[in-house]
Amino acid sequence: MLKVAVCVSGGGTNLQAILDSVERGDITNAEIALVISNKPNAYALERAAGYGIPSQVLVPKEYEHREAFGDALIQAMEQAQIDLVVLAGYLVILPENFVKAYEGRIINIHPSLLPSHCGAGYYGLKVHESVLARGNKVTGATVHFVDEGTDSGPIILQKAVEVKQDDTPEILQKRVMEQAEWNILPQAINLIANGRVEIKNHLVYIN
Repeated sequence: MLKVAVCVSGGGTNLQAILDSVERGDITNAEIALVISNKPNAYALERAAGYGIPSQVLVPKEYEHREAFGDALIQAMEQAQIDLVVLAGYLVILPENFVKAYEGRIINIHPSLLPSHCGAGYYGLKVHESVLARGNKVTGATVHFVDEGTDSGPIILQKAVEVKQDDTPEILQKRVMEQAEWNILPQAINLIANGRVEIKNHLVYIN
């Protein structure tokens, strides 16, 4: 049984999609064992409590330096015996020591078709604003492994979503979540939990 930690910063809609998928049996061989937030008032923490899932609030600025924050993350994961870390709307750049400690065991959902509209500063509505500003006709979401770069790790799954003429960033964000993010993030967890994902030469192979 794969023990999963979900890291969140806000409402936790992706967390909810994961929990729903576990309940439906769309995710097998995995349990959500821990929820971590960088914000004490994140609604995602209430979602976790509703399911009886342990949670912790770790605020980066409360630590002397990034490495100390990374150590706290590592300790939290080790205590809960976590096998896979899922970043689900987690608006924190991970410390290098944590990324190294969990190399190949951290995945992230990004609200665009990587490698477009990504990197430093591209998160949340800013991604969708960029898509509309560029006049893209198609956008989507990507689940990828996390490495030392920003949005640069090996891609696991992608799903395309149509951009419509009268879209606002908010409308587009909602469509990308509903049609892509809430589908491919649980799918990726299920694939990993069932040993179907392999990384070779920075590429992901699904068996």
